Parts: sequence; structure tokens; C-alpha cells
Amino acid sequence: MRLLITGGSGFIGTNVVDFYQARADVRILNYDIQLPLKPEHAAWHREGDIMDAGALNRVFSDFMPTHVLHLAARTDCVEGVDLETEYAANIQGTQNVLDAVTAYGRVERMIVTSSQYVCGPGCIPLNMEDYGPATVYGQSKVLTETKTRASDPPGVWTIVRPTNVWGPWHLRYQREAWRVIKRGIYLHPGGKPVVRCYVYVGNVVHYIDRIFLSPVAAVHRQTFYLSDPSADIYEWANGFHRQLTGKDARRVPRWLLRSIACCGDILALFRISFPLTLSRYHSMTSDYPTPVEQTYDVLGSPAISLDAGITETVSWLNRVDGSVPEA
Repeated sequence: MRLLITGGSGFIGTNVVDFYQARADVRILNYDIQLPLKPEHAAWHREGDIMDAGALNRVFSDFMPTHVLHLAARTDCVEGVDLETEYAANIQGTQNVLDAVTAYGRVERMIVTSSQYVCGPGCIPLNMEDYGPATVYGQSKVLTETKTRASDPPGVWTIVRPTNVWGPWHLRYQREAWRVIKRGIYLHPGGKPVVRCYVYVGNVVHYIDRIFLSPVAAVHRQTFYLSDPSADIYEWANGFHRQLTGKDARRVPRWLLRSIACCGDILALFRISFPLTLSRYHSMTSDYPTPVEQTYDVLGSPAISLDAGITETVSWLNRVDGSVPEA
């Protein structure tokens, strides 16, 4: 396998490179505008921008990939901006990758990364082309998918929709959620369970590998959610709380947590950072299940348990905390 990864310097990409770089039967190339998060990944990095169609075509000619994993994207969510301009990497960038695959003509397998946010919370799709994005980022990923289907590039291609991905090299979680938990100031909303879909990054990587190895008929032109089973998010938060502090996470009344979040929004007006805002409060208290049955039927259950994923992540945090720059 000759695997070209676009965006391999990011969170998921770093874990993908870690997985494949030890495989004697796989040659990898990370094509990314950013330097790798891990300096030792420099050997597999080629600096470049998917918005530069000419340079992208040259990468295909030079490296001659048999497999492509398209991860490169803008992943934050900033509302009130021009979609086509601010999220061009997800739209025109994806089109450039699709065009390069088509022009090259020798890619055997391709995975295009979308997101669960093509359908917002409370929107359960009737089929994989039934959309309901609630954010501008979600809208950009709808266009990622529609352009992939319209291009129908040669070879076997699959669209994946990771849910809320976590694990080693998630720098925002490192400096926000896990730091708050480690300091013992995390507060969890009381009341009824909040059911959401999270996925450990190691399971995302295993699913990517399974797709590359699956029979053509099972994965060609298919779309899969990549997720661990739906669960009360307290299980995730409390798992980290126990390993980082030795204690269970505290539950507090929702009215109190919302009041604290309002204070966070007020402080934000003065450019003062605060760990809890109304946006985060709504995320902590809103169900967000996703349909993973097809994934489990075709690709099997996740390879790594919640507890094992938390243990691996805490081990990484203990190794790098304070030594990894903020992104």
C-alpha cells in the first residue's frame, strides 16, 4: 500500500501516521500545509496546500499512491462568515483532491472524511443523503460529501463521518476539558442522562484500516458513521475524572451550571477566558445520538474500549502535559 494522507499533521492524522509508519507493507506520505505535531513524523511529511491544484497533482505523480485518506479540512466552527470563502478548504480543497484522484486514475481506494455535523443534534437522517446541518462547519461538510458523490472518482471510495473524536494529540481537549478535570474543578450537569456519540481516535484509525481492507461491495460508494456506542457522557467525563484526580466527577443542578455559563459569556465580552460558556453548557446537556448500526454490521464493533482509550489518553497526557504547544 502507498498511502497518501492529506492533513496528516492534525489530530486524527497524527494517530494515522503512528499506526501505519510501523507497517513494513505500507509507505506513507503526509501532505499538509502544517508541520507534523510529532517531530519524528517529519520523514513522512511533504509541505503543501490542497488549495494549490497544480502542486497537488504533482504529489500524485511523484508519490504514485494506491490509497488516499483525505483528512485535510478546516474543523473549527465560526458562524456568520461566508461559507465558500472561509471554508474553502472543505469545499474547493476537497474538489481539488477529487480532481487529482480522477486525473491520476490509479488510486485503488479512497476515504473522504466528513463529519457527524452534516446532521445537527436532534436530526436523525432518513438516509445518508438526508442532511440537516446546524453549523457552518456542518454545511461545509455537506458540500464535501455532495462533491464526492458527484465526482464519483475512479477506484473504490468511501465517505466517513466521525462523531466527537477524542484521544492523544487532541490539543484543544488537552488545554481545556482535560485541564479542567485535572484541576478538580469540572462540574457535570445533574438530572437525566445526556446521550451522545463519542469515538476514541484509535477506533477511528482501526475503522479506516478496516475500510481499506474490506470487500469492495461492502464499502464502495458507502457512507459510515465512525463512533463508539452511544452513552451517557458522564461515563466519559467521570472516567477521565477518576484517572486524573482519583475521585468521581461532581454533579450539580443544571440551573447552577447554566448560571456559571452565563458568567463565562459575560467574561468573554472582555476577552477573559473561562472554561464554561452557554455554548458548552448546551453541548453538555443536549442529546446527540447517531445511527451507527450500518457501521457495526459491515465493519464490526470498535476495537478499543472506553476504559482502555481513557487509560491510553491519560498516559499520553502525563507524558506531554506542559510540553506540547497550543494549536
